[in-house]
Amino acid sequence: MLCRSVLLSSAIIAAAYTPVHATNDIESVASFFHDAQIISGPTLVDCTLSAGTKAQCFQITVKAEPTAYTPGPWCPTSIDDDASAGGIWLEENTVNDVDGSFIKNLATFYNDPNWQLYDDETGKIRVTDTLESCDAAARPDVDEAYQNYCVQCLPEYMEEGSSVTYTIPVTPQPLDVPTDRLMAGAGLAWNGIRLDGPAPVDAILGAYTVAPFDDCGGHVNLHVGYHYHAATDCLVDQTNDHGHAAEIGIAMDGYKIMANTLIDGTVPSDLDACNGHATDADGYHYHAGEAGSNQILGCMTAEFGCSSEDPDQTCDASARRPRP
Repeated sequence: MLCRSVLLSSAIIAAAYTPVHATNDIESVASFFHDAQIISGPTLVDCTLSAGTKAQCFQITVKAEPTAYTPGPWCPTSIDDDASAGGIWLEENTVNDVDGSFIKNLATFYNDPNWQLYDDETGKIRVTDTLESCDAAARPDVDEAYQNYCVQCLPEYMEEGSSVTYTIPVTPQPLDVPTDRLMAGAGLAWNGIRLDGPAPVDAILGAYTVAPFDDCGGHVNLHVGYHYHAATDCLVDQTNDHGHAAEIGIAMDGYKIMANTLIDGTVPSDLDACNGHATDADGYHYHAGEAGSNQILGCMTAEFGCSSEDPDQTCDASARRPRP
């Protein structure tokens, strides 16, 4: 649920909107995704957005693997490991290094003696280190056999040739009331990696598991592959610096997503409930939440498009329902 009212009305948003990159110019869209592993597209297609509006979208199919770095690591294997052996965990707006000491200290960290992810005698940490254990643990109903595990899935567990297709409106269609239904994710980063909705932390912690992100804020699931739950410095590409802030991606509703901070290092003071505001140069756009917040975007002010593992999808976002 939205915790505070939106400060910009739909009418103001619509008036202030400036297209992201003149998104009807496919060459500009392709240029923005300059570091993505593009399988096909971008192309212009007809689409139906989340509230039923018929629109024109750009569609792009990408492989969920960054080209600038190798994802990981996530879970340390011993309580003696330093921070280089693990990733990060987000808690109460704080980014915590997942080193051996962090794993050892979880019972104190969460004030619950049931946390015990390691062997007392050997110091070895229980890690999901196979496809089967990843599949059993990295789901909302964690298999009981994998409680008290550090959960990681590796990119090589994805099927050969797997990809994700994104269908995003060329011109945003503002909503009367913002939506926090981010089923298609928050957006797509310039490197072709999904900017996801908040991680299901309650389900993860409820099974006495942690599912760390790597230092770039990403981890892997077996549906969409590698994806981000935090926007870190890894996404601040100065070639996408528009003078206001670094543009890190395009939201699923078609608006820009900028870095959390402005070029001068400050956070905008006039953001609405969805972390958006309007400027003369960029029109309405979002700023990603701070890395520790577990939300790149908490809600959207316009109708969103589709993401799918099916490259032949016809986007009808109005027909989608949340997974049980």
